[in-house]
Amino acid sequence: MATLRTPPEASKPGTGPGFGAAPGLPAGAAGPAAAGLPLAGGGGIAGARSLRRMGRAITANRKATVGTVLLVLFTFVALFPGLIAHDNPQAEIYPRAQSPSAQHWLGTTAFGQDMFAQVVWGTRPVLLIAVGVGLLATVVAMLIGVAAAYLGGAWDGTLSVITDVLLVIPLFPLLIIIGSYLHGAGTSVMIAVIAATGWSYTARQLRAQALSLRNRDFLSAAKVRGERPLYIICVEIIPTMTSLLVAAFLTNALYAVLFSSSLQFIGLGDPNVTSWGTMLYWAQNNEAFQTGLPLWIIVPGLCIVALGAAFALLNYAFDEIGNPALRPARSIRRVRAQRAR
Repeated sequence: MATLRTPPEASKPGTGPGFGAAPGLPAGAAGPAAAGLPLAGGGGIAGARSLRRMGRAITANRKATVGTVLLVLFTFVALFPGLIAHDNPQAEIYPRAQSPSAQHWLGTTAFGQDMFAQVVWGTRPVLLIAVGVGLLATVVAMLIGVAAAYLGGAWDGTLSVITDVLLVIPLFPLLIIIGSYLHGAGTSVMIAVIAATGWSYTARQLRAQALSLRNRDFLSAAKVRGERPLYIICVEIIPTMTSLLVAAFLTNALYAVLFSSSLQFIGLGDPNVTSWGTMLYWAQNNEAFQTGLPLWIIVPGLCIVALGAAFALLNYAFDEIGNPALRPARSIRRVRAQRAR
């Protein structure tokens, strides 16, 4: 019986149309398949195996495990805040400036609001901003960066100039200027402003990756077939950048948490929206530390740090999973032992 052989070019990391080399990997280095990441495409049994490989990769990496647990916890709190905190976070119906008690676990604010309810209900807008900015900024950067690299010529020059202009402008002062004109902006406006100003660095990374793929054989084959540039960009090039896109999303989400909370803290958000940043704004205005309400500042601050750490840990873990050079020695030995089985 004849046996099917894999073509030599398809067995090399990062050369097939449905397989992208991990960012920063040299030629011949182990790609996502060796690291336990799922390959593109495939359904049924292949899809289940891909999910199992992804699960093993997450559980085998401590940073990924901790980051996933934190993110799942915050997501649950954001989806079901009423199951955890039964008080209205805006209701000023309790004695003012109370210490923590059985009725009010974190005490009450200077306005008589339940502080625990504010922390719980404030999770949703922060997570919405993080996910919204992460998705929107990554999509914009993906389209601009990949289109500039593939189309070349005047397209590349124009899009690169726009990207470079945004790169040299300090982002946070720019956000402060924009926020001063949009004082009291809600969650959707905050997402749009941060995403519109924060995609440039990701676009530069994706452009560099797309340039390295522009002369690959599978793109030449698509041109010979007569495929349109939009099809080649969306179907042939972008799926090979899965690991870089995930890393870009996590990075953009992390900065969205920090920037949005900072803007709200200095009073450029909507002070009537309950979130961790607005809690810090009101606590600072009422001198929480001087009036004996340190938890009004400490707890939302720790929540911001924890959510930011979740995205950062997942980002670092994804780099370690996709790039063998970044993995600890024990992780490399574990992967080799799994292969030997």
